[in-house]
Amino acid sequence: MRTTGHRRVVAAAATTAAATLTLIGTPAHAQTSSPTARTSASADTTELTQLAEGYLQQRADLLTTARPAVKSARGQVQANRSMTAQLQDEFAALVEKGRRYEEADGGYTKAEVDVEVTDVTVTGQSATLQLTEHTRLYLPFTPHEVEEGAPEYEELSLPHTVQFAQGPDGAWLLSSDEADAEGGPTATTQVADVDVDAAVDDGGGTPDEVEGSKDAGADVEPLPANSVDYVKPTVSANYNYGKMVSYADKYWKNHNNAYRTYGNDCTNFISQAMLAGGWGPKGGAIIQRKSNKYWFYGPTKSTTSYTWAGAENWYWFAKKHSKRTKILDNVWKLASADVLQADFRRDDNIDHTMIVTKKYSGTPYLTYHTSDTHNKSLKKILSDYPRAWWYAHRT
Repeated sequence: MRTTGHRRVVAAAATTAAATLTLIGTPAHAQTSSPTARTSASADTTELTQLAEGYLQQRADLLTTARPAVKSARGQVQANRSMTAQLQDEFAALVEKGRRYEEADGGYTKAEVDVEVTDVTVTGQSATLQLTEHTRLYLPFTPHEVEEGAPEYEELSLPHTVQFAQGPDGAWLLSSDEADAEGGPTATTQVADVDVDAAVDDGGGTPDEVEGSKDAGADVEPLPANSVDYVKPTVSANYNYGKMVSYADKYWKNHNNAYRTYGNDCTNFISQAMLAGGWGPKGGAIIQRKSNKYWFYGPTKSTTSYTWAGAENWYWFAKKHSKRTKILDNVWKLASADVLQADFRRDDNIDHTMIVTKKYSGTPYLTYHTSDTHNKSLKKILSDYPRAWWYAHRT
């Protein structure tokens, strides 16, 4: 979560061999460290933070229609030799991704990156930053279109571990960057072609009952130009769809502390949104936990149903047992507060769950956890995973 107040650094410990710096969000008048320690710590942390933010900004810029040349972007990042070689490949891949997005739906016009540093450790000639990248990627809509309901930008929030090493001249050089992206689809500013890791915990499991075959996956072909777009009411007799969307808009990156977070948190997030919009829990006994006929959240994982946070289990509860959703035959029929699920591997096991938080000019925009993303267009998602099977739920 984004910290409040001003960024300040205090020296937590220091020896002749090492110093550990911790970033906290407290006002300047509350600092108790000595002026000398504070000045030294602040100088290192400020420089490292600026270097990390500048590097992540270059990555995001390469996705835009105003992208710099790879050589120019690489020259803006001070990195050691091995990292420079890696950046050459990654930056080239980001350019190709940006071009693919531009072809899909116009791409992004500009990018804004902010970093929230939560910890800095400096040991000798190496430094490690724990930070979260907060990126806005602006969409090619006019102010008038935004007023009509188009999303102004796509957002993402992604934790990183960024390491630096000092060169012979004492300058800090980027030496590695590890994004915490396990468990979900590849984050927009990342390029590794890695789908959901099946080993990442999502709170689901093998159910008590044998379910049979799923409905056919949804078609991804665009609807005919003369098709009438379905407009879902904000409130129905049973559910408040506006509250579902509002919940997703509020908690897409600032996770609700009333709930635990799973390694793959996408379906846990969707269940929270459904509950906020009027879905009532069903069941609650521990013996019901493994059955797809029940849906409930408990104070511990062992008292929470598989269907709450397991993508595959949620499908069967929502569609078959509770009939709270209806499977659509085409992804372009999705409306606000509808749910889209993905089987990336085509192994008949659903990997990922998302909610529609906007729909404009026939295009749904989806929001999800892992990696935390807000208002990503369906066109871009389909271009990321052209071979996936999709399950579109009318909620």
